[in-house]
Amino acid sequence: MPSFDVISKISYPEFDNALANCLREISNRFDFKGLNISIERKDKIITTLAPDELKLKQVNELLQVHLIRRKVDPRFITIKNSENAAGSSIRQVSELEEGISQENAKKIIAEIKKLKLKIQIKIQGEDLRAEGKKRDDLQEAMSAISAVDIGLPIEFVNFRD
Repeated sequence: MPSFDVISKISYPEFDNALANCLREISNRFDFKGLNISIERKDKIITTLAPDELKLKQVNELLQVHLIRRKVDPRFITIKNSENAAGSSIRQVSELEEGISQENAKKIIAEIKKLKLKIQIKIQGEDLRAEGKKRDDLQEAMSAISAVDIGLPIEFVNFRD
């Protein structure tokens, strides 16, 4: 029976490459010379350190530009509030989100059921599996799932006939 999986995953090597490129540009830029600016990732937590709010905003925008260049969607990053750190610097903790949550999975399933296609969709942890008899129905379901906005980028993998 034809099937495909719907996932939302980050390519960590590409993310780390974008982060390294961003740090390289920060070290070379004239307006950042001599400032204590750093970005580091530990598991799914990104910590950004900057001297003030303006520089913090510039660093976040620079990181987004480098993520887009490396074809990593910046919607994976959830930015939290900034807080004062040691000295006169500001620390911002951001979180990487991946996987389709239960509520988003239910939203996607509801959209597919509105189309009245002969497809079964199962929730498998943080992924979805869609199965159907006709390949055309599955392709129509893919376009409908792409139209649903869940706040995270989604991919279709393991399409089988």
